[in-house]
Amino acid sequence: MKTLRSIAYKGKSDYVNMGGNLIRQPLPTQEIDQVDPFLLLHHYKYDVGPYSPGLSLSPHPHRGFEPVTFLFQGEQLHRDSLGNEGNLQAGDVQWMTAGSGIIHDEGPTKDFVGTMEGIQLWVNLPKEFKMTTPKYQDVKADNMPIIPVENGKGSIKVVAGILNGQKGPTSTFTEINAFLVNLESDGKTTLPIPTHHEVLVYLLDGETRVNDAQTLKSDKIQFVTFHKDGEAIALEANQNSRLLILSGEPIEEEVSSWGPYVMNTQTEIMEALRDYQQGKMGHLY
Repeated sequence: MKTLRSIAYKGKSDYVNMGGNLIRQPLPTQEIDQVDPFLLLHHYKYDVGPYSPGLSLSPHPHRGFEPVTFLFQGEQLHRDSLGNEGNLQAGDVQWMTAGSGIIHDEGPTKDFVGTMEGIQLWVNLPKEFKMTTPKYQDVKADNMPIIPVENGKGSIKVVAGILNGQKGPTSTFTEINAFLVNLESDGKTTLPIPTHHEVLVYLLDGETRVNDAQTLKSDKIQFVTFHKDGEAIALEANQNSRLLILSGEPIEEEVSSWGPYVMNTQTEIMEALRDYQQGKMGHLY
């Protein structure tokens, strides 16, 4: 039997205002600034009416990391300065490598009316890849392996990394596991975690016991991290639950960030600002 990791941190999400909508921000908080290599996690859910623009972001740049979108409800349009256009449907994932610089725009599709729900995740890049060529991965729901949990009361979608011999379709620069877990009431699973990985669990909704040590509940504790003292984490749902499990090899480098840029030094941040102003990250019209 694999040794379960002990819990290092547990917390509630902060709420931040974005485009007039309050969204959950479990990472970063005042207590924890990152779970290396994961820098930021936003969980948004809002309604789009027939005359509502929704949470639409005007064109903006990124450099030095990977912005990732998991879409659970709705339809989302993506455009970027590389000429990519993507139409995300519920269940799809958009994994974008900002690298040396990209400008993009995203928001609900023009005719969509209903509920939009998703997670925005920022994944750091190591210094050697921060100025890599930008790229865009449009990962469709049908291409992600789905694995039933041990007692049959739920499933795990493999977005990136490997679980039980099933490999996710997403290409990453460092070792990353990204699993979307759906558990019915009394559903349970034990997930193997590489011993050198940092790992976090975020509860979108429901109520789930972690390692028989901490109950996650959507209106209370929603987010936990772990010490590197075991090889697995165990989940058991008290009610229908949705969770995001992330693990990754820590980069262990200095992080300097400002707005949409994540680099290693303040000098590199200033260079990013200058390059954007000079049009070196391309254009989006």
